[in-house]
Amino acid sequence: MAEQLIHFDNFENVLGLFGSLDENIKILESEYGVTVVVRGDVVKISGEDKAVSDAAKAVDGLLALLSKGEELNEQNVHYVIDMTKGGQSEDLQKLMSDCICITASGKPIKAKTLGQKKYVDAIKDNTVVFGIGPAGTGKTYLAVAMAVKAFKAKEVNRIILTRPAVEAGESLGFLPGDLQQKVDPYLRPLYDALFEMFGADGFQRQMERGVIEVAPLAYMRGRTLDESFIILDEAQNTTSEQMKMFLTRLGSGSKAVITGDVTQIDLPGGKKSGLLEVTKILKNIDDIATIKFDERDVVRHHLVQEIVKAYERYAERTEGKHHGK
Repeated sequence: MAEQLIHFDNFENVLGLFGSLDENIKILESEYGVTVVVRGDVVKISGEDKAVSDAAKAVDGLLALLSKGEELNEQNVHYVIDMTKGGQSEDLQKLMSDCICITASGKPIKAKTLGQKKYVDAIKDNTVVFGIGPAGTGKTYLAVAMAVKAFKAKEVNRIILTRPAVEAGESLGFLPGDLQQKVDPYLRPLYDALFEMFGADGFQRQMERGVIEVAPLAYMRGRTLDESFIILDEAQNTTSEQMKMFLTRLGSGSKAVITGDVTQIDLPGGKKSGLLEVTKILKNIDDIATIKFDERDVVRHHLVQEIVKAYERYAERTEGKHHGK
């Protein structure tokens, strides 16, 4: 049995570490098989030697987040534990990055995982960035945040968000309204992100001025988009022709971010995804970056990570059986 003591300078960090009803400490104790108690300004960790050492590294990582003003929750507690178990506890310091932008309600938006940090840095440093990964990894949300940041810094004059509406034909044909109204349900996640960052009045004002444009991918054809931050969401549902059309819209002073999840392709008739194809075609071109997220970058409920991993394991087994036939 081993013990390790960790001293605190700030008692508020002790409260933050433990969380509501000691939920964060319960996660640590369950993951490492240790006992964690607090006495005054000291936290004592007891258990097997390696488990105590690993748990102490996780506590140090959590304290580092608290010292930067982060609030601990189930997601980032599990993330720190995963990073520590993977021998990447020192990399957590890279997450102490600057705020991307502030929402209308005053909430700071920051990268919460190393994958997200690489994504944000890639958007800063490249003209075209592909963000590929499962749902919940912040691909679209962070791209919108970077677009808002670029707009407020006057690096671009407008923000254009688009996504393919793969069911815009038959399935939506009976809905009232023109094409824009028919595809609005597909664009709702983009509206939501912009609404959060600009606020109700700010969002409406910028839409009326034409500074913000949210439109189906079909509306991009024939245009040249100068001094714009363009986001193509759900790009796994583009065809090869649509992807080429979109990328060749890029004009002077513009930046493009293309996001998608290649495990959720909804194209009809077995059509090939333009996102799957384009990352192979453009992989050796300067100023174009591809960032791939995995289940560790999921920033929703921790159970979502487990769901993503379960689907990945199932896909691997299915593919293995298929090749074995």
